Amino acid sequence: MKHSKLDTASIIAIRDCMGAKKKEKILVITDEQKREIGFYLYENALRLGHKALYVEMKSGKQNGEEPPDEIAELMQKFDVVFCPTAKSLTHTNARRAASAKGVRVATFPGITEEVMIRGMNADYKKIAALSIKLKKILEKGKRIKVTAPAGTDISFGIAGRTAIASKGLFHKKGESGNLPTGETFLAPIEGTANGVFVVDGSMAGLGLIKNAGIKIEVKDGFASTITGGKLASELKLMLDGVGKMARNIAEFGIGTNDSAKLSGILLEDEKVMGTVHIALGNNVSMGGSVNVPLHLDGVIKQPTVYMDDKLLMKDGKLLIR
Repeated sequence: MKHSKLDTASIIAIRDCMGAKKKEKILVITDEQKREIGFYLYENALRLGHKALYVEMKSGKQNGEEPPDEIAELMQKFDVVFCPTAKSLTHTNARRAASAKGVRVATFPGITEEVMIRGMNADYKKIAALSIKLKKILEKGKRIKVTAPAGTDISFGIAGRTAIASKGLFHKKGESGNLPTGETFLAPIEGTANGVFVVDGSMAGLGLIKNAGIKIEVKDGFASTITGGKLASELKLMLDGVGKMARNIAEFGIGTNDSAKLSGILLEDEKVMGTVHIALGNNVSMGGSVNVPLHLDGVIKQPTVYMDDKLLMKDGKLLIR
């Protein structure tokens, strides 16, 4: 039987990234926009000898919106769950509850065929090693400062925060993350972020940034002023639909995947080596205290990153190998 590149990518996801064993049951949750990729994952799970179930729901309106209760319940009844969906299920109570039960969950928010093929053929052993190294470094730090050519100049506290290495290998009970992946991230301490960040790579829900970028001024942990034309207005609408806590500075992440490239699909963009991202909204998934149904990442190009007095990145070049 002839294997397509999507078959190969699906097999890598099931067998290598999730380490699925023969007797393990697999659930695929998808929607009308991503059903083709969902079906490839389902068919390849069957081909590899797993008991598998394919479930399609109507796509959500925003990243971080809860799936229907029935799907949340189903997620807890399988060993491995794949979520190729238009809007992200990563930062949802449903995903966290499944993880807490020991289920291994891979989310693929906004996945496209091209991103799946390119992203799943990366060297995940190498990505994992770098991501874990970064995690250990970040956990020793107290403060991060980020500057970038487009105008970013922001700092925030990170003392005592646990960093998460999204390394693409989710083999232990309860492990979860994106596929394709490759990033290390944490939640800045609430209320400590001050300065400005300019999203000039891509923004969740808005795609690639073509113009000068979206300028987000930050005061005491919240995005206070957002400027930058039409995209800035769209971002404000998304945030205002949820309320003040949606403006919380929720995440700081560093991309570690050297196969990823800026495509306008945030799932891939935030993993690009040489970029960092800062997110607004929900940070409960990474040990914070803000639980709102929204999590929006913005990618920053050519960043320089200081942790305390140590230079981690210079003009988009990661100084850790």
